[in-house]
Amino acid sequence: MKIRENKSGVRGSALVYGLVILTVVSIVLTSIIGFVASQTKYSLQVHSREEAFQVAETGVHFYRWYLAHTVDGRTTQQVKTFWATGNPYGVATPYEVEYKDQSGVAIGKYRLEVTPPSGGSTIVTVKSTGWLYKYPEATRVLEVRFRRPSWSEYVVLSNNNIRFGSGTDVQGKIFSNGGVHFDGVTNNIVYSAVGTYYDSDNDVHATKPGVWTSWANEYNTTMGSDVFLAGKRYPPDYSIATIPFSSVYGDLNLMKADATTGGTYFDNSGQGRHIILKTNGTFDIRIVQSTNSSTNNINNYSGAWQNRSIPQDGIIFVEDNVWLEGQVDGQRVTIAAANLTSSALKSVYINGNIRYTNYDGTDGIGIVAQNDIEIPKNSPTDLRIDGAVLSQEGRVGRQHYTNSNCHSWACEDHKNSITIFGAMASNQRYGFAWTDGTGYTTRNLYYDNNLFYFPPPYFPTGTQYQMDLWEEK
Repeated sequence: MKIRENKSGVRGSALVYGLVILTVVSIVLTSIIGFVASQTKYSLQVHSREEAFQVAETGVHFYRWYLAHTVDGRTTQQVKTFWATGNPYGVATPYEVEYKDQSGVAIGKYRLEVTPPSGGSTIVTVKSTGWLYKYPEATRVLEVRFRRPSWSEYVVLSNNNIRFGSGTDVQGKIFSNGGVHFDGVTNNIVYSAVGTYYDSDNDVHATKPGVWTSWANEYNTTMGSDVFLAGKRYPPDYSIATIPFSSVYGDLNLMKADATTGGTYFDNSGQGRHIILKTNGTFDIRIVQSTNSSTNNINNYSGAWQNRSIPQDGIIFVEDNVWLEGQVDGQRVTIAAANLTSSALKSVYINGNIRYTNYDGTDGIGIVAQNDIEIPKNSPTDLRIDGAVLSQEGRVGRQHYTNSNCHSWACEDHKNSITIFGAMASNQRYGFAWTDGTGYTTRNLYYDNNLFYFPPPYFPTGTQYQMDLWEEK
């Protein structure tokens, strides 16, 4: 008996099996296509965000180029005028620029929003937002800070031969357009623009290398390394250009003009002004009627003390001598002493400690003297000066205070220590001690790194803007 095959059943099973396979394949293919599509979309989004970032970065570079072509090399007054009346891009209203690819097709934009310098600052903040037309919601935002670097990267900048005696501790670079006789200890490089010079000190009187120490033969680098812990540089081994001292002069005319506008200009009444900086954002000021010419200390006053607010632009200008002391807290201020109406140069006398409260760059003090920055005879036994000090025509230092009737150590002019935390520029030879042992026994000269990009108001700066902060918002 023959068994009849159920062909229709076999065909039905095959169809079901095929449908199952087709369903599985469809599900897999759909998943793969979905995955590929999502990855493609994600890649496009990542790519668009990367391109938006590049567009925003282009805006930053454009503004650096813009500053270079509008204010680089200009005077302080010209730069101030530009920011005030020159309609700078991005200040009053956002400045937008269309971005094109290599083939010249516009694919997006960047928008620049700029915060100009305030007061005597040089800080410019630029916010650059970039996006593509295809993905306008995928923006990238960069914020950068431009500054004109400070007048000096040196703790001491001298336009003349200079000597650092035993007892001097230096943390920072030293540069002199003359020779450097160094007998202290320095933890950074000492530079001289001359290969040799004639050292006229009473214990030397000889031609010496540009940088040398009397603690060892100047050519004995092993012994010299105990003094120059980071080394020394001078011709002919190193090509070092002279720094024109006029390039670090402050713009006294601008300081006077802005102080006059701000109500902190003081004329040449009496012998000058005594100024005491205060931590509440004010300063006390009084007319100095007479002084002791042999000690540079104040004898008496004229009129009463006045209390004034430290101005927002941070400039106090006295057309006479200044006796200065005090402390600031959250303030940045520059005190200038100069006579712009005659040939009589004016000086600043450091009458007592000058201190910061905060050492993170929040506080800043600049001292500009047309002539000398002098430490009077009756100065504190331990004196501290925080800030940048600049003597444009004279020198930073302390006179050789002697007493002809004194024949013992007890009555001679002996002080313990002086510490300068900041920077110092002296046209003539600086000094706080003398070879006979009088003056300050210990001299600590420490560079404040905050000064390089954040100098006190109106202090001389470089002629080009540099970027010192970059971050994505």
